[in-house]
Amino acid sequence: MSTLDIPGVPFPLTPSARSTWEVDAPDRRVSIIAFPHSDLFVAPDAGASAINSVTNLNAATLLGEAPAGDFQFTAQVGVDFVSAFDAGVLLLWLNERYWAKLCFEYSPDGEPMIVSVVTREVSDDANSFIVDGRLVWLRVSRIDDVYAYHASIDGVTWQLVRAFVLALEGVSPSIGLEAQSPTGEGCAVTFSNMSFTSTRLADMRDGT
Repeated sequence: MSTLDIPGVPFPLTPSARSTWEVDAPDRRVSIIAFPHSDLFVAPDAGASAINSVTNLNAATLLGEAPAGDFQFTAQVGVDFVSAFDAGVLLLWLNERYWAKLCFEYSPDGEPMIVSVVTREVSDDANSFIVDGRLVWLRVSRIDDVYAYHASIDGVTWQLVRAFVLALEGVSPSIGLEAQSPTGEGCAVTFSNMSFTSTRLADMRDGT
């Protein structure tokens, strides 16, 4: 499968099957229409048959192997929300059983929210804060063996969403983008001003 070179990301990203990502290099923007009824989620109360199935992992992704060491991966995310759980996502991926996503997501109450999910066989689901608007900044950082998820309204002051460890022996994680529309017929998602640096995040909790 062919790869895409994305401005601000120093390694190639591979689109998932059937996904069509539009790259606007001059404006440093990537956009996609999420597939109808698409998601990455294994419900905590799912039965064994659902846990053993991968049919619910059908969201469009754009991923590349993350370089070794500390990093910060940042993007401004815009979503034309239509239906509950529509989202633009920064995605950390090990395999179909182990992954984590930082979402700008439409709540069932019709409010844009920051949501995070970490999946180890089954997914958890944690809401963070409501966003007044349809544009936000998201950031994934790695500090040694710890990943930190942050969100920001202005791209300057960052709020910690969660910190966690996710690792599998012999598996190199991938990092990238995802778009989903679990209950709807699709939504437009745009990722802009992306950057990937090897700068170590000094303090997860001080707003930088």
